Amino acid sequence: MRALTPWTGMSGLRKEIERFYDHFTEPMSVDMATLGPWEPRLDVSETREAVVIKAELPGVDPNDIALSLENGVRALTGEKGEEKEDEDKRYHRVERSYGAFARAVRLPAAVDPSKVTAMFKDGVLTVTLPKAAEAKGTTIPIKAA
Repeated sequence: MRALTPWTGMSGLRKEIERFYDHFTEPMSVDMATLGPWEPRLDVSETREAVVIKAELPGVDPNDIALSLENGVRALTGEKGEEKEDEDKRYHRVERSYGAFARAVRLPAAVDPSKVTAMFKDGVLTVTLPKAAEAKGTTIPIKAA
């Protein structure tokens, strides 16, 4: 009977192909914009209470970082200044990047902009965005009769 139905194993392949193409049709929610020769790496996590964004910004002065929040998009911009170099140095390898950067992240939930906090420690910027009351949802208790 299997010889008469050769395409029965194709459902798994079809699901994989659909999953692959779904990736291309998803909105650009995590990385929306980049500018300059480098971009800081980000982690975006969500708890019941808040959205937390951590950005790696080694060598960046906290005074050179700007944060904004508009229409559910959190933008991070700034600049990493290049170190002054001695003219008599001869480099064998240059891998560190300098210059302006910009990252924008569409937030997965509505947040309360008046309660947002940002902390910069050891080259990592941690932005905590507490969720708005409507984004937290409510739990409805069920009473037994």
